Amino acid sequence: MTIVNFTPWSALLGGMLIGSGALLLLLAGGRIAGISGIVAGIGAQPDKGWRIAFVAGLILVPLVLFGSDWVTAPSLERFSVFRLALAGLLVGIGSRLGNGCTSGHGICGMGRLSWRSVVATLIFMTAGIVTVTLLGVGA
Repeated sequence: MTIVNFTPWSALLGGMLIGSGALLLLLAGGRIAGISGIVAGIGAQPDKGWRIAFVAGLILVPLVLFGSDWVTAPSLERFSVFRLALAGLLVGIGSRLGNGCTSGHGICGMGRLSWRSVVATLIFMTAGIVTVTLLGVGA
């Protein structure tokens, strides 16, 4: 995958929206916007209503944006369903082993100046860069 038509303004706007959403969830509900923790708590926690609404928003908003052609994304057609499923499984296992995911550690944890999250973010970013480089999928 290559970056095509990268503009810092769209990246800045996206980052501000994600950060604002995470901050709003923290200030209004006292909750951390870590996706793996939110999803894991759907079945086990008594407060599953907000969790289901959060995950539904994560699914519905991209469907609306991509369905209306407001935004586009690179095609994944060149990757097999098996390879995509394996990648998703490995990400899930990694987030479980790391006690959190990129949103929990990289956005919320680092925003709260958590050293554990800084270390976790450095490790998973390094692992991602090494994996893409070794497998050659970034070309």
